[in-house]
Amino acid sequence: MNNRLSRLRAALAERGLPALLVSAPANRRYISGFSGSNGALLITAEVAMLFTDGRYVIQAGRESPDFSLREIVNPGRTLADLLAEAAVELNLRMLNFEAAHMSVAEHYALTKAMFDTPVELDPAEGVVESLREVKDDGEVATLRKAVAITDAAITAVIPHLRPEMSERQVAWMLEVAMREGGADGISFPIIVAAGPNSALPHARPSADPLGVGRPIIIDMGAMLGGYHADLSRTICLGEPDAQFWTIYTIVLDAQRRALAGLRPGLRCNAADALARDHITAAGYGEQFGHGLGHGVGLNIHEGPSLRRAAVGHEQNGPRLQAGNVTSVEPGIYLEGWGGVRIEDLALITADGCEVLSTAHKL
Repeated sequence: MNNRLSRLRAALAERGLPALLVSAPANRRYISGFSGSNGALLITAEVAMLFTDGRYVIQAGRESPDFSLREIVNPGRTLADLLAEAAVELNLRMLNFEAAHMSVAEHYALTKAMFDTPVELDPAEGVVESLREVKDDGEVATLRKAVAITDAAITAVIPHLRPEMSERQVAWMLEVAMREGGADGISFPIIVAAGPNSALPHARPSADPLGVGRPIIIDMGAMLGGYHADLSRTICLGEPDAQFWTIYTIVLDAQRRALAGLRPGLRCNAADALARDHITAAGYGEQFGHGLGHGVGLNIHEGPSLRRAAVGHEQNGPRLQAGNVTSVEPGIYLEGWGGVRIEDLALITADGCEVLSTAHKL
């Protein structure tokens, strides 16, 4: 954690920010190690404070020993009150806050508490998120374990699937398998979508049966130590129709092209194009409506984002970096028939990428 705090302080200095209020749960955990559900950090060049309530005082002391702890008591000593006190104590004139993670009500309370102080509130964006995009060795090790649990669960469950089973039954079987395999929980609500339901990229499992000869998209991930896995496979029980193999082959080839081309320095929109251009050339560009992938870590969706560029901006945008962990998930979705999506997690390495997922593909 000391290294992460040092990197954050360097980022603040580079941006000319004297102090940052960190309120996003994932950012708070990344910088301090604190995993409680309520709290905030105040970071300056010299000071690192953790604010939380009485439920988490002991936990915070264990998880964040390098942070000075201040206890929230509401009513009486709210977070806004404590932040105002600390700002005056530290002689701050400017306090930056995470614009994407503060509600209007929270901003109002903080503004009110700061009214009689010389402190000015100013929004900041993406300070901690940009650090989180490049995973350290410990993060990669945890992600590998989460991926392995996910791979083992789907491998164990698929042989037991039957056409009469409902999507909900299968989702529960997968969740049980991941938890029994060591997962702390699931990364997101599991998707099991059969037949026409699989044309919905974020379908919810229903009482509909899996059926025979229909595409079945499974999208799942184990959560371990706060880190998320993400895996999609498309299967079929019984003999599929000819269209299934046509669509499946296009999607699989698109994913292979993308994985072969991922490397540090590649623009994220160019990574998307590696798969999208192949799908478009096959005549299904309009049926691939989402981006190629997204970063995965303490959040299931984080940077970098592998998506197409706006027209005329193809030469702009972020580039991949060694240490990024991203999903690679092309898909084609045909209303009334179904869809195919194939997703793996990939670690960007010094000269390419390493595919972390190992679950079998058709």
